[in-house]
Amino acid sequence: MTGLSDAMAPTAEVARAGVPGPAGNSDRDIKRRRVLDILAARELDGVLLTSSATVGWYLDGGRTHVGLAADPIVNVLVTREGDHAVTFTNEADRLRTEELPSGLQLHTVPWYGSLSDVPSWLGQSVQPVPEAELGRELRDARRALLPGESTRYAALCRTAAEALTDELSIATPASTERAVAAGLAARIVAAGADPLVLLCSGSSRAGFRHPLPTDAPLGRRAMVVVCARRNGMIANVTRWVRFDSSTAAERDAEARIAAVEADVFAATRPGARLNSILTTFQASYAAHGFGSDQWQLHHQGGPAGYAGRDPRATPQTDDEVVLSQAFTWNPSAPGVKIEDTVQLTDQGIRPLSVDPRWPVVDVAGLSRPVPLEL
Repeated sequence: MTGLSDAMAPTAEVARAGVPGPAGNSDRDIKRRRVLDILAARELDGVLLTSSATVGWYLDGGRTHVGLAADPIVNVLVTREGDHAVTFTNEADRLRTEELPSGLQLHTVPWYGSLSDVPSWLGQSVQPVPEAELGRELRDARRALLPGESTRYAALCRTAAEALTDELSIATPASTERAVAAGLAARIVAAGADPLVLLCSGSSRAGFRHPLPTDAPLGRRAMVVVCARRNGMIANVTRWVRFDSSTAAERDAEARIAAVEADVFAATRPGARLNSILTTFQASYAAHGFGSDQWQLHHQGGPAGYAGRDPRATPQTDDEVVLSQAFTWNPSAPGVKIEDTVQLTDQGIRPLSVDPRWPVVDVAGLSRPVPLEL
């Protein structure tokens, strides 16, 4: 067991060169205050943060993973006296040198040890509650993005949109779904991000809502989806490409799904509840000719940021919408889907995953993407 002081934890600027960096201590001070307020309200001494979403949020997005889908290799203990991080001995050097912010005392345990057994590395007097006991409060704490987070998130979302433009602009009807996904993954990695989700469906597989790539060619039209993570935050974007002229039926369905999205954007306002926005989906699908059951055939999205959806909107999620919160709604129906990451500002919805090179149309005062026709 080892304790490493703050003075031994250099910054991660070299590792993050070319990528918008983490916030300064002021952002982390605000986050710490939010967590301390939760502890005070529950009369608790400390909490052990263990999930990718909460650890990423609290540490301003250092790469605290090895496997992309695995649990973090860092747990964070927040107490009234200070912050502690614990990792495995074989991970400590990289994390200390490249990822962790200042202001933490770093402890290590053997690679076969437990990151959640706080008494084993800090002493029997420390008995924090697990993060799961404060899950709702912590989710609420990370709803409103701070200015530094908003800047980093907008840059990531723009990067994801640009990667889609670059890759789909060189696609052909003969390109395979795997080839498109591979090219997109390379662009995301080159931008310093992790491609957490890559979906692609050509014409022959258009009926699948979550189409993992295959060797099938794109054919006359295709849908491509990317979820990319950088600085702990995840951007979610869908785009369509078409290799001949659109049909009247396609244009009609695309306009109607954009109208559903516009209704949902209008319902996404401070004070609204996620489950009430889901009822807007139901009514809007029916009003625009898709049938009110469409919401049951695919998840409709929800708040975004440090998780793909934080959380997905369901009939049970009564989380309240706040200003500066990010969202990725994804209305879909057979053959159509629209999905961008946006932020709620005092001026309304602001799309973040934008690339001025991509074709758009005006929908209820916002520029919304339409299929790229090649």
